[in-house]
Amino acid sequence: MSATVILQPKREKSLLRKHPWVFESAIKQIKGKPRKGDTVDVVSSDGTWLGRGAYSPASQIQVRIWTFDQSEVVDNGFFSRRIATAQAGREHLINKHKLTGYRLVAAESDGLPGVTIDRYDNVLVCQLLSAGADKHRNKITWALKKHFPECAIYERSDVAVRKKEGLEELTQLLDGEVPDEITITENDVKILVNVKEGHKTGFYLDQRDNRFIAASYAKDKEVLNCFCYTGTFGSYALKAGAKSVTNLDVSDLALETAKRNVEINQLDLSQCHFENKDVFQALRDYKKAGKTFDLIILDPPKFVDSKASLNRACRGYKDINMLAMQILTPGGTLCTFSCSGLMPSDLFQKVVADAALDAGKSVQFLERLGQAPDHPVLSTYPEGFYLKGLVCRVI
Repeated sequence: MSATVILQPKREKSLLRKHPWVFESAIKQIKGKPRKGDTVDVVSSDGTWLGRGAYSPASQIQVRIWTFDQSEVVDNGFFSRRIATAQAGREHLINKHKLTGYRLVAAESDGLPGVTIDRYDNVLVCQLLSAGADKHRNKITWALKKHFPECAIYERSDVAVRKKEGLEELTQLLDGEVPDEITITENDVKILVNVKEGHKTGFYLDQRDNRFIAASYAKDKEVLNCFCYTGTFGSYALKAGAKSVTNLDVSDLALETAKRNVEINQLDLSQCHFENKDVFQALRDYKKAGKTFDLIILDPPKFVDSKASLNRACRGYKDINMLAMQILTPGGTLCTFSCSGLMPSDLFQKVVADAALDAGKSVQFLERLGQAPDHPVLSTYPEGFYLKGLVCRVI
């Protein structure tokens, strides 16, 4: 029999609205002795059943709801149904764009809190970031083997956020054999992915549509691709007819892969420059040298990891956007992004606008961008929207 989590009076509103988190401060009492990751029932102060979720005593989010259906059991069949539904919801996208790389499960937005699963060709890469996800690793693996028998399964749970759940970081092979490198295709661009050592699960699938949009501004332009990782924005730009592309990153391995991505797409390597430099310093160096670009792409890592760091992150975003604007040719295009979920869209736009004022420039916002549709946002879980982008004309 599962343990029961009883809420404080008047703290059931978010669950009635189907938001999947229960914070420690909302809990009055726990009946039973659940262990980390165990399934618990959540009830209101008057005993009304609200949901069934995973218990995480080390986290401020002490329960993450698996289901709001009292008759639903969290067993092998539960994970099988959730994964099948997630795949079915992406079939149109996969077929339309002939995708060989996509996000299969987007955590809470697909009804599986703490579970992220990406597919790269015939390899599935899992991140299990919550106590409940970790507890049910074997069930998740079983469900994946059932629905994708042709795929190997690898785990990349080497993420610091697991510490908040009382879990260690880890990577491991869950099933099959995983090659050191995989080639996927999106929008007719080939991309090399290293799922064992690459960022996140190996690649940033969420920027797929934005790479295509940014490339539409690249024809005959000199392009600067900042925080380029394996250079995919740059490959897209070259394919779209860019005059030149400069890829900036602080990883030699990433830059070497960026070169190889140019080569496997049969693009002209002589039109590319690869620089291992800190982006903030490089932008200042370009400004000092009088170097300008027609199109700049800013896709930095997450600057905001807590609400307490938001102000500091805003200063970082403002600084980097101001520097980029100062080295754009008049009328040039800036594609700027924030992947920080805690950065509100309106605040990000304000930061970019303030950066323009400090740079002595005028900015027109041409397009507002977000994450690709295989990274959906559940209506009851707005936190699922994290990637914000702006296409700007800088005058």
